[in-house]
Amino acid sequence: MVTLRREGPKMSLDMEDKTPRSERDAALVRYLKWLVTALSVTMIVGFIVLVTVVVMRFNADTAPTAWPEEIALPEGATISAITRGPDFLVVVSDDGRVLVYSPDGQTLRQEIAVAQ
Repeated sequence: MVTLRREGPKMSLDMEDKTPRSERDAALVRYLKWLVTALSVTMIVGFIVLVTVVVMRFNADTAPTAWPEEIALPEGATISAITRGPDFLVVVSDDGRVLVYSPDGQTLRQEIAVAQ
């Protein structure tokens, strides 16, 4: 506790470490100590959980995407780009067509002409 005293023209700074004066203050200090401890433990546990989840996520074995060995392209089409969806393959050909295939790459589901 810091006490400023005025002694004539000078001011003195009296630094004394005093305990709380009343039982109510002591109870409040105990409560605040408990609260700080509980929140610190909560924060540490939360950090450990986050690190564990990140490590587990990065170490998880993901099944490699199975691409078909060959794709049944229309006559004269060459692949410019290819992507995979959950249950389809999309092939963009050099001649401006988007071809949507089944996951096995053999059944053409849809053909979309892109205007150039």
